[in-house]
Amino acid sequence: MARGAAYKVPRRRRREGKTNYYRRYRYILSRAIRLVVRKTNKYIIVQVIKATPIGDVVIASAHSRELVKLFGWTAGTKNTPAAYLTGFLAGIRARYMGVEEAVLDIGLHTPTKGAKIFAVAKGAIDSGLKIPIDEEMIPSIDRIKGETIAEYAKRLKNEDPEKYQRQFSSIIKSGFEPEKLPELFERVYKDIIQIANKIGLEVKAA
Repeated sequence: MARGAAYKVPRRRRREGKTNYYRRYRYILSRAIRLVVRKTNKYIIVQVIKATPIGDVVIASAHSRELVKLFGWTAGTKNTPAAYLTGFLAGIRARYMGVEEAVLDIGLHTPTKGAKIFAVAKGAIDSGLKIPIDEEMIPSIDRIKGETIAEYAKRLKNEDPEKYQRQFSSIIKSGFEPEKLPELFERVYKDIIQIANKIGLEVKAA
């Protein structure tokens, strides 16, 4: 542990691994609206936030558990397809509130190519938000749509049924077959687009 006269105890939220104050300071100076992405062991949480003198104001948000409650999503709430759809839903809500562009705020997460964080950003971009991002960091379209998971599940089901049951246990318990993930993705994706169109936002299926 560091000691000495020059040592400063980090702020509480930095010690808890919740806030990168240097990065936050830069965001505040830019006065940009932030697309804040956070992950837990079970869920993806997305918030569109504006910093004000009295604190952060959440303009719009989406939680991956909403995919289950509102759209009948049964394929897990922390995978790449769920991350994309949560970002897509958050982007729709942000646009409805008049937000046109934002910057990606990944907090203390390490920016890794193809990470779920960038699937969220891609979803928000496809909703119509302008977000500056290196496209090389975005997961491939087959990962976003769940095609990679579905192909792996099919192979595993044939080659090692026990491992298949073990690895996809939570999804199977919900009554869903993981090899059908792309079809479920397309249905939920189109359902969100229909909601956007009903509230006057033009969003076309990719």
